[in-house]
Amino acid sequence: MSKRNKHSQFIKLRTEYPFFSYDSYEIKQIDDQLHIRFCFNLSDKYYFYPKMIFPSKPPISPSGFNIIKNLVFHIGMIEVISYWKAACSPKLLIKPHSLSREQISWWEKLYFNGLGEFFYLNAINTDESSFIQIEANEGSELKTFTTKLEENILVPVGGGKDSVVSLELLKQSGKKIIPYQVNQNPSRNKSIENAGFVLEESIEVKRGIHSQLLELNEKGFLNGHTPFSALLAFSSLLAAFLNNSKHIALSNESSASESTVPDTKINHQYSKSVDFESDFREYVAEFISPDFNYFSFLRPLNELQIAKLFSKFEHHFKDFRSCNVGSKNNSWCGRCPKCLFTYIILSPFLEEDRLQEIFGKNLLEDESLKSTLDELSGQAAVKPFECVGTIDDVNIALQLKLKKHAHQKLPALLDYYKNKMANPTIPAEKIKQHLTNLEAKHFVPDELLKLIKAHLKDE
Repeated sequence: MSKRNKHSQFIKLRTEYPFFSYDSYEIKQIDDQLHIRFCFNLSDKYYFYPKMIFPSKPPISPSGFNIIKNLVFHIGMIEVISYWKAACSPKLLIKPHSLSREQISWWEKLYFNGLGEFFYLNAINTDESSFIQIEANEGSELKTFTTKLEENILVPVGGGKDSVVSLELLKQSGKKIIPYQVNQNPSRNKSIENAGFVLEESIEVKRGIHSQLLELNEKGFLNGHTPFSALLAFSSLLAAFLNNSKHIALSNESSASESTVPDTKINHQYSKSVDFESDFREYVAEFISPDFNYFSFLRPLNELQIAKLFSKFEHHFKDFRSCNVGSKNNSWCGRCPKCLFTYIILSPFLEEDRLQEIFGKNLLEDESLKSTLDELSGQAAVKPFECVGTIDDVNIALQLKLKKHAHQKLPALLDYYKNKMANPTIPAEKIKQHLTNLEAKHFVPDELLKLIKAHLKDE
């Protein structure tokens, strides 16, 4: 579909479906599980009932249940955007609880920036002031609460190298570490077990997409990327509360803050960026509870530093996965930007035979990946819409890889890169700084920052 036709579809759907409504949420305690169901509707024509299940031991006190209501409502506020985007209705009605003007502005910013990729790829021409009007004045007001939580650290696990590094370093903190995952898969399970944790003592939340949305996608309604990491953030608050944990330590690195489309705010990883992290911390403290401490443990680091740390944890090599294409069968597809990026970022620190054991082949010999390499290294206009590192991360990794092959025949992609970049050289001082300096803007507690500094120093 052409860009003009895509935007015309956007206008047509907004006209045909003038409002979207977050009608209600339902919470039920069934045995050792908390069952949550949301009700959304598209202009009284289509209804959606997404569900989530959290492990939770009864009984829950009345005051505890009031806290849970607050947390569940906010999960619904981020879940709703996955369904709203099908028609991008100009009006979003929030019925369960009221929101202040300040809160509404916060949500408008998250929705707009979190949907930057969705708007870009669907050729939707809109702006933050006009893409949505949120009305939230019908329901009761939710009060900020206080609660006593222990110094446990909840660690969301994605199955890739980043959360592996977090688990391995944080288990040295002396605090109780609780691995957390949304919809378990083999790589997440193995990351938890290989790091020395008992799978049965970790937390798994089950999240389901309502079939009505998938049916609308088949009919030609709008589809695309939504800020899943924001859903992870809000759901982790409930998981932390149910497990008496004050701290929530993400594994988002400094590299996640770089825009996917240069000179814009369009970022595939917006809800992993430091901008979102800062906003989220402020929102939680003011409108939910000041007792949670949400931060990204790896924020001081870039992707190259994380890859160097990960290269020391050989017991994870066989089981970690970062490939979205191969996620259904727990494999590396060997053809996507995530696979090539991960191969490149690890290549300065692992020998070729180890890399090929992990990925099944030498990805730098695959000439069909030339255009992907151009995107990753900044030779193309736009980076891949994937969770990949910065252009500096990639070019410095390739520079280090070139040095390793100084007196050898270069793999096809590395030779292509070298010739296209006209024998690229990056100053040694810049490489050193990239591998040793820490990002200044982060929210890591000093006692945990010491773990990162100690491991970097050991390198």
